[in-house]
Amino acid sequence: MKPSIPKGTRDFLPEEVLCRLFIFDTLREIFERYDYAPIETPAIENLQTLTGKYGEEGDRLLFKILNNGDFLGKVDPEIATSGDSQKLLPHISKRGLRYDLTVPLARYAVMHQNELSFPFKRYQIQPVWRADRPQKGRYQEFYQCDVDIIGSDALVYEAELVKIYDEVFSKLGIPVVIKINNRKILQGIAEINQIDSFQQFTTILDKLDKIGENGVSEQLIATGLSPDQVDDVFKLIQLENISTLDRALRNSEIGHAGVQEIKKVQEYLKNISFKNTVDFDWSLARGLNYYTGCIFEVICPDVKIGSIGGGGRYDDLTAVFGWKGVSGVGISFGAARIYDVMRDLNLFPASIRQRTKILLVAFDEKTHHYAFDCLMTLRTAGIPSSIYPVPAKLKKQMKYANDRGIPFVALAGDQEMEANSLMLRNMESGEQSLKTLEAIISELR
Repeated sequence: MKPSIPKGTRDFLPEEVLCRLFIFDTLREIFERYDYAPIETPAIENLQTLTGKYGEEGDRLLFKILNNGDFLGKVDPEIATSGDSQKLLPHISKRGLRYDLTVPLARYAVMHQNELSFPFKRYQIQPVWRADRPQKGRYQEFYQCDVDIIGSDALVYEAELVKIYDEVFSKLGIPVVIKINNRKILQGIAEINQIDSFQQFTTILDKLDKIGENGVSEQLIATGLSPDQVDDVFKLIQLENISTLDRALRNSEIGHAGVQEIKKVQEYLKNISFKNTVDFDWSLARGLNYYTGCIFEVICPDVKIGSIGGGGRYDDLTAVFGWKGVSGVGISFGAARIYDVMRDLNLFPASIRQRTKILLVAFDEKTHHYAFDCLMTLRTAGIPSSIYPVPAKLKKQMKYANDRGIPFVALAGDQEMEANSLMLRNMESGEQSLKTLEAIISELR
């Protein structure tokens, strides 16, 4: 039977891995320049750590791990045969794969609070898993790349995160729109329109880009809102002037607080230059229910793939682990979607696909040993280099270099060995000349 991999996962060929590493290296350089330190957390978390943090839909998308051994052996037979998966689940599964990196960070901060200095600024680049329906830009296993600050409610960090988004995507060459809103503004809109379920409201509003204004209107009316209430919601989220929005929310204390927070972020950003578009969008919702303040989302208008980044302020996340009064804010980069966007737009530099600069080839055993000695010298000098494993026919060795995209080939024959040199061939131009190892090293550097 032909082997396969689970839906929603991918194998990556060497060239693809090099492209992904290019993304990760770009992120690391910028994260560290902005004073973020790396951490790692386990792929597996206790289910009680994960559940209840992402909303009802998020809980459904958690990958659960069966308990070790005979996981049904100690389950009450009545529960085991009830057909009720929700009732059975706590008895057969106590662990799950992490859904994101933010909840594990909150758990991490609580457990290591005595070992960390606060505000604690961290970055994390690790895979996460979601039992979502696979489609373009949406996978069940993918990397997230996060930066977060735990232990401060200063809005200067919101401004810093916006600039990190701008700098990362500028360096990667991706033109983006960085959207900003505040959940308190949405709470104010819900409050003055007498919307009871804020979580349900934001979950539906978060679908605006997917199902459009008509689709959102229909779903809001289905929850019990009147057409007039829905019209009022859309009038508010479509306001362009923040002062007008503030007046509209004057009867909502929390809505007014959200507007003031946005104004402070705008004040920090007013003298900062951006290479991408920064858009204050009152319809931005971010469906996860742990966000409490400013929220962010990044889209690439040139590719229909959904958001390629998102995040926000979460004031109460550590409280669920017993540590109250600690605020945090962070953003995430969707590495899988960023990779797809860069591939679709042909943005990866050709140089990253050519890590190996030179292939050494030989004609017989004697010259093959000489070529191997030369290979060690090249590598010691820091030149990424390789050797064809056997002195096969020259045509075969040259084809291997072409297939690998190696830009130079060094031929080792009797004459080259006697001259303590190699015949260096440029695979693109076809030009070749006899050169010493020192000259080759100098040229390839």
